Amino acid sequence: MKEMDQEIIKFNYDGNFKEDDFYVSKSNKQIFDLLNKWPKWEKNFLNISGEKFSGKTHLINIFLKRYKGTKIEANLLCDNDFKKIKIFQNIILENVSEKINENLFFTLCNIVEQDNKYLIVTSENSIVSIDFKLNDLKSRSKNFLLQNIDKPDDELLFALILKNLSDRQISIDKKLIDYIIKRIDRSYGKIVDFIYKIDELSLKKKRSINLSTIKEVLGE
Repeated sequence: MKEMDQEIIKFNYDGNFKEDDFYVSKSNKQIFDLLNKWPKWEKNFLNISGEKFSGKTHLINIFLKRYKGTKIEANLLCDNDFKKIKIFQNIILENVSEKINENLFFTLCNIVEQDNKYLIVTSENSIVSIDFKLNDLKSRSKNFLLQNIDKPDDELLFALILKNLSDRQISIDKKLIDYIIKRIDRSYGKIVDFIYKIDELSLKKKRSINLSTIKEVLGE
């Protein structure tokens, strides 16, 4: 893992989930450290929540490369998965929401507990705030360790913008990045949208980005 003062993050555009491409900041350090402490957790159930593009899948892929396990998409959870997970110690259930089959989810939780496995659930909202209809599942959700990825701080914003623009061979004055940070919404989705628009505009104009271009993309 590279140090925090280096500019080293990638969004998941190309499915690249290498550990060296993950930038640790105040926004995600707590969950990053907890994953590195496996299996010395207080509980066998962990929920990682955070908005889209906040790095949940990146963290999970780093974890799986280091500690092994299997990953299931929540909306694809089915009875056959209960046979497949038998050989794995770590089970990842990604993108849990109100749309999940609650009976299957509850069964999965029971299997994990009975077999002393570990279950990591990712979701946009904390699992305790999801309106499950099944009372047993509501009760079970309260037994999860809860970890939320916060909105990006200035340090992370700077790294996100600089690294992703440089990856696209877009040159930009660092003072302009400071300008962007003061004005852009602190949302991972908004940052992704901004990078896409800057990239598109840069290709059209075939020149480096200036203040006028930044203002155009920011809608000023």
